[in-house]
Amino acid sequence: MTLPPSPAPAAAPRRWRDLALLGGLMALVVAGLIGLAAATGWAETRAQLLRLGPVQVAALLGFSLVNYLMRGLRWHLFARRIGLPPGLVRDMRHFLGGFLMSATPGRVGELVRIRWIRRETGVPLDRSAPLFLVDRAADLVAMALILAGALALSASGIAGALPLAGLALGTAVVATRPRLLAGLVTLAYRALGCCPRLFVRARGMARALRHFSHSGTLAAAVGLGVVGWMAEGVAFYMLLIWLGADIALSTATAIFVFATLAGGLTGAPGGLGGAEAAMIALLTLEGLPPETSIAATAVIRVTTLWFAIGLGAMVFPIAERMSKRTRHAMENR
Repeated sequence: MTLPPSPAPAAAPRRWRDLALLGGLMALVVAGLIGLAAATGWAETRAQLLRLGPVQVAALLGFSLVNYLMRGLRWHLFARRIGLPPGLVRDMRHFLGGFLMSATPGRVGELVRIRWIRRETGVPLDRSAPLFLVDRAADLVAMALILAGALALSASGIAGALPLAGLALGTAVVATRPRLLAGLVTLAYRALGCCPRLFVRARGMARALRHFSHSGTLAAAVGLGVVGWMAEGVAFYMLLIWLGADIALSTATAIFVFATLAGGLTGAPGGLGGAEAAMIALLTLEGLPPETSIAATAVIRVTTLWFAIGLGAMVFPIAERMSKRTRHAMENR
């Protein structure tokens, strides 16, 4: 079977551009954190960071690995629903490798996973692209449920948290309803009246969401997402306790999830800037000293976002090489 030429050469310059943008934003965030640490006193912030030893850092990374494992299994579940041949190792390789591009604007760089699927299995874009959409939607549902539950159990309130949870849940509902999404695509085409081929393809992708509409699949997907993201909430809570904070698990989890969602709304790569600002502000409102808020924010972002990007950097070349090797094998059949 002969497949269309891979878009890899054209994608390479975009990848380097995205990484350059990521580096610039990272530098700005680091500069901001350094400025805040300097304003509150280097000694205080350093003393907080020295509270953490190798065991604590390893535990935080372990919680993050639980999150990635649960969400990787969810990706595998969705991949099986669109008819991909069995391949847990392949699906985990795609999922983890895509983390390298998770810090692109809107995380669209993670669509590289769809390219790998096409190369290795020959599944067309119209059929595999909805996998990316429903995976994002499952994350939104899981985080919205955790945020709502944490707020219900917490004695503290976060302004705008419930509307944000509702927005996340509503977006996920729209993104997983084939008829509703196809109808919205039709309305958009009628309003714009251009690019008919693009809108036809978008409608086809919307209809392909029917593969994921099985209630058992959706329940399992949301369950895996809740376990994964709750692990991150527990990690943030443990980090704050190790730094000497007096805070409830529900409050810590609500702050982490809210900041992550709020950072995503900015559209910045990985929520950079927005997530950190929200987290520091909310921790400070809870009465934590600035040095604790800054230290906790810096550490949790390193052990979640940057740890994921680091894993992606290790797996990405392997996934790229394996996909090219499999593509050539398919072309030579």
